[in-house]
Amino acid sequence: MTLKERITDDMKTAMRAGEKDRLATVRLILAAVKQREVDERIVLDDAQVLAVLEKMAKQRKESITQFASGGRADLVAKEQAELAILQSYLPAQMSDAELDALIAEAIAATGAASVKDMGKVMGIVKGKAAGRADMGAVGARIKQKLS
Repeated sequence: MTLKERITDDMKTAMRAGEKDRLATVRLILAAVKQREVDERIVLDDAQVLAVLEKMAKQRKESITQFASGGRADLVAKEQAELAILQSYLPAQMSDAELDALIAEAIAATGAASVKDMGKVMGIVKGKAAGRADMGAVGARIKQKLS
């Protein structure tokens, strides 16, 4: 079963169970997937659906930060609920230890010695940690280790 089929099944389950909030979020996911399929005239595979989910999760995290600084607890709660549902479809996040080991392995493999070599290291890490780690935080860690 593909990820898109699983999301569609979850939408049907949420409809039957009367879970309005979950249903709304799952419909948002399917709408974003469908929009990308129509825009690019392709059928998305699991990796591309994961990319859509990651983008949506990132948007929710940014919104939570903005709403929290604006004192909108009601909107923060709504975004956190949507984020929890989005994260249920994403693969488990890598632990700090796993991420550090992966970065060390990539630095050793590329022979990186300075921040100038960050792109090579990032390329290897991104391929292995895609969807399982925040690439912004990964970039900062790599920079820290190389400087």
